[in-house]
Parts: sequence; C-alpha cells; structure tokens
Amino acid sequence: MAETITLSGVPETMLQTVYARAKESAGRGVIQDKKAEEIIGKLHYDFSLADKDSAMHSGVIARTLVLDQLVGAWLAKNAGAVVVNIACGLDTRCYRMQGYSHWYNLDLPQTIAVREQLLPENGTISQIAMSAMDDWGSKITEQDMPALVIIEGLTMYLSDADVKQIFAVISKRFEKAAVAVEIMNPAVAKRFKEKSIEGSRAKFTWGIKSGKALAALLPDFRFAEEHSLTEGMAAFLPIYKLLEKIPFVRNISNKIVVLEKWGNAE
Repeated sequence: MAETITLSGVPETMLQTVYARAKESAGRGVIQDKKAEEIIGKLHYDFSLADKDSAMHSGVIARTLVLDQLVGAWLAKNAGAVVVNIACGLDTRCYRMQGYSHWYNLDLPQTIAVREQLLPENGTISQIAMSAMDDWGSKITEQDMPALVIIEGLTMYLSDADVKQIFAVISKRFEKAAVAVEIMNPAVAKRFKEKSIEGSRAKFTWGIKSGKALAALLPDFRFAEEHSLTEGMAAFLPIYKLLEKIPFVRNISNKIVVLEKWGNAE
C-alpha cells in the first residue's frame, strides 16, 4: 500500500534525493540502492520535477559514489566506530556499509517521523529526532570510540554560525572524530538553482571555497582531504574524466571535505 507523504521546504528535498538514487539503481545502475527502490515503491508522490532535473540527479549520484568510497575506506581502518549521519533524510548508506558498531541517523522531528514510517530501525541503527545545531551528543551512548560524522547535502542551506555550531556539538561530544562534510562554492550557492529543489521552496544560503578555508573557521579540527564531486561524475559521464582535470571545474563543483579531530594533541 502506497504511503502519502506531505512535506515542504528543506525536508522535502530528501524525497528528491532518495528518488534519484532509486531511479539510478533500477535503471543505469551506477549505484545499487535496493532500499531506496523499496522506499519509492511505497510512496504516493509527484516526482515529475525530479524527473526533469538531470543536474540534481547527477549531483546526488556523484556524491553518493564519493561518500560511499570515503565512508567505506574509513570504516575499514576504524572498525567498531560510531557513525552519526546528520540531516540523514531518507539516506540508506547505513544498509550499504559494514564495520561500524552503531549508526545514528539524525534529522528534524518532522523528517524522522517520515523515516520511521518508511525505514523503522533498531539494534545497531538508531534514529535521533533533533536539529543538527542542538545537543544531540547526549543521545550517543558509546564512550571512547572513534566517530565518523557525515554531513551530506546540508551546509548550503545554513549560515556561518549554524555550521560552526554543528562542529561545536561534534567537538564537545567526541574526543576523536572525522567529519565528512559536503560544501558548495559561494558563487554557486548564490546563482545555481535546481528545478526540483526550487519547487520545494528550499534555498541555497551558504558556501565556502575549500576544505582548508572551512578548517580555518574551526579551531578544534584540521583539514585531512577533499574530493570534488567531479570524481563521482567521471564514473558515469566520461566527459568528466577530462573536465575534472580543469581547476575551474573542480573548484565550482561541490566537494566532500574530511576534517579530523584526534584528541587534545592536535
């Protein structure tokens, strides 16, 4: 039986992204996301805007590829770690990854209510219904474990103060943490509009030029690495194998930045 879901604004964008992953998984198959396919099969929702938005689709698939590779590699080196997926929406990465001891999916109460309808979770996967800027660290039960925090598709809807607050919450809770965060170039945040996102009335409001610039705002964290989403695009659009070598193209593309906090010694 199909679920009727009513959302607006930023929470609505999660339906567009899970639809993009499901469509890719069932079609061309650059990624395999059977959970996303299951979710879309349960929904009664008009995805006509998302169907027309090839830029959004390509961006979602590119960042899924880049983040899956980064998260998988990090967990392979840090078995038993805790993972916190901030602004998780209907993300299904927790079902594709192995090696973690506990995975926490965090989002606003309105969003988690939808997630619980479609993806009821328990055991080593938990849901936290809170803002990323609130003190969600108190909900993490594990002690003295390295943590990986994922922040995908969120910062571009926030402000400088919001971003600093999220990292303050992470720093307060974890002595050792890596954060994989998606950032958007400021020029793109001002000018770029995705058809499906504009339809949901969510607006891009923040950007930063590089991972090193972000680390400079955050005294507890150091820059580790960054990857342009052109790397993901090159996996399914061959022209990007050439385009990603052009600095301008890499610079205007969204990036996945990894920042680290390893105890008081850093």
